[in-house]
Order: sequence, then structure tokens, then C-alpha cells
Amino acid sequence: MKLSALILAATTAATAAITAQAEPVKVGMITTLSGGGASLGLAIRDGFMLAVKQAGNPDLEIIIEDDQRKPDLAVQLADKMIQSAKVDVLTGIVWSNLAMAVVPSATAQGKFYLSPNAGPSLLAGKGCHENYFNVAWQNDNLHEAAGAYANTAGFSNTFILAPNYPAGHDALAGFKRTHEGEVAGELFTKLGQTDYASELAQIRASGADSVFFFLPGGMGISFLKQFADSGIETPLVGPAFSFDQDILQAVGDAAMGVHNTSQWNKDLDNPANMAFVEAFQAEYGRLPSLIASQGYDTANLLLSAMDKADVKDADSFREALRAADFTSVRGDFAFGANQHPVQDIYVREVIKEGDVYTNKTVGVALTDHADAYVGECKM
Repeated sequence: MKLSALILAATTAATAAITAQAEPVKVGMITTLSGGGASLGLAIRDGFMLAVKQAGNPDLEIIIEDDQRKPDLAVQLADKMIQSAKVDVLTGIVWSNLAMAVVPSATAQGKFYLSPNAGPSLLAGKGCHENYFNVAWQNDNLHEAAGAYANTAGFSNTFILAPNYPAGHDALAGFKRTHEGEVAGELFTKLGQTDYASELAQIRASGADSVFFFLPGGMGISFLKQFADSGIETPLVGPAFSFDQDILQAVGDAAMGVHNTSQWNKDLDNPANMAFVEAFQAEYGRLPSLIASQGYDTANLLLSAMDKADVKDADSFREALRAADFTSVRGDFAFGANQHPVQDIYVREVIKEGDVYTNKTVGVALTDHADAYVGECKM
């Protein structure tokens, strides 16, 4: 089965395990398939499509489009999918600024949105919606875990930086929420920035005993390489986004030994995860990333709801999604009241296995962790 950024039409399987759908479910996947963040969108797509393939010809029609990390283009694609293609479900967005441009309009038009990544605080709190489900995290979560890890590591004066967009603000807010130490300096960088000479100079002069950074995709690759070349020996802490499988190979030795936080890793010891890692490697010839695991879980959540209800019956389908009756590769999975995950978040360390840079799980940062905005959600 060839997986590509085109239309996949999967016909109904004539078996006893017929889904509850009266007609095919149309899914619109808008994700980043080109430019600096392409590895993230490709991972979402590949994880999602692997689950679809494993399901054995589910009653699905999937339309995949590249948003090029442009909010205006994402809105155009969503409008086309909703108004012309008549999709039932939208998914795929990597970036929180694109999610904020697309999700409120899509859910207001009665469409379901299943987020495999972006989890801006507004959509978890006051802007929550009954048709919006986040299958990954609320943006603050991995950063809250990084703050908790920094406490146990004894870091008391941390320099923090992140891009100036919704997820960046959530990141620094999350870290500060749990970190008990001082902030040696705080910076918001430009989204898509690749030159960090000025930031590194400020870190060097700050007297910090540690650095926490959130710079996903190509931004993190550039920062880590420049940090290593700078000679600064201050320990680094970050969320998984800059230490994930598809990024580590580009970073190389600059990432070795760095501790990062994630709700998933390839070595989590549960049958679903072991089967996923093996199947992903067989299908794509590479190890899966955290982002790929989220795409995989998102598809399996959707498939579990299709087994129980017709997407045209919105109330029944919504309850089927809320039940989250699927086996997550991260282990236990449940939605909180705002339809964001309640989950364990782990500490990982970057290592090298043969010629491959990867992560190993070294501890748990937060257990059964919910987000800070659930109380603001009135559904």
C-alpha cells in the first residue's frame, strides 16, 4: 500500500467486523509536509496511515494537504475540505498558530477536530469545544514535566527561551509553573529563527546553572548545533520536540546526554507499543518518533469511535470518542473533562545505539498529569 500526500480511498471491507458507519467517514488531514517543519508533519501522516493500513480497509476516505506552515493557507485548505469535500473530521495540524486559525471555525461548523499535536491553552480552557479532542497533550504539559525534572536535578537558576507564538508562551508558562528555582533570563525568539548568536551571548552572560528551551523542528537543530559550538557547558533541558527520533539524526553528538520530557518513548514496555515500533520500522525503514506515535494514536481513536457510532450522529460519535476505547502505545490513556489527555510524562536521555541517535527512558517526571486549564473549560 503506497502512502502519499494524496487522496487515499479505502473501500468497505466485506467482513463480519463491519463498522457502524452508514457511509464512508471523510477525514481531512492538513499538516506540514514541506519546509523546516516537514519532519513533524510527515511523522503525523505516517503514523496515522500505518494505523489505517493495519485496520484492514476501514470505511475511510482521507484527503491529505500540505499547509506549508502558513496559517492563511491552512484556513483555505480547511474551508475547501469542509465546504467542497464535505469532510466529517479534521486532523493533522502541527503548529499552534495554525490550530488557532483553523479549529474554532471547523468545530463551529459541526466538524470534529482530532489534534495529533498542537494543544494551545485557549482550546483547553475558555475556548474548549465539545467537538475538539486533543490526542497528544496540552501545550504546557511536557514543559511542566521539564520543570519538575529540573527540580530533581537541582537546577535553581535556569535560563529559558522559546519561539514567540502560542505554543512558545505556553511552554515557558508550563516550565515556570512547576520549576521551583529562579529564572536567570527569559527570551522569546522569532518563529523559524535559525541564528542564535545573540541568545547564546545572553545565556553565557546570565550566570545560569541550566538552560530550558523549546525550539521544535529545524529551530531546535540549529540551536543545539550552535550551542555545542559555543563552548557553553551549562546543562540543557527540554521537551521531546528537539530530541525526537526524526530530529536527532540531524543534531548528532550535540544532543548526547541531554534529558528531555515525553509522554512516549520507543522502549515503553507494553505490547501495543512494541508492536507499533516493529510495524513502523517495517513500513518506513526508520524508528518512529513521538510525533508518529501521536498520529498513530489519533487514527486508532478515530477507528474506535467508528466501531461504535455513525459520524453523522454527532452526539453518539462524540461519546464514542470520549470513551477513548483503544489501546494507546503510551500505555494508559483517558481524556479529562476538557477532552485533553490525562497521562504519565517521562524523562528521557539521548543516547546512541550503534550509529543511531535515540532516547532511553530514565524516569517519570509527572504521573496521571492533567492540564492546568481544565477548570476554565465549560462544556
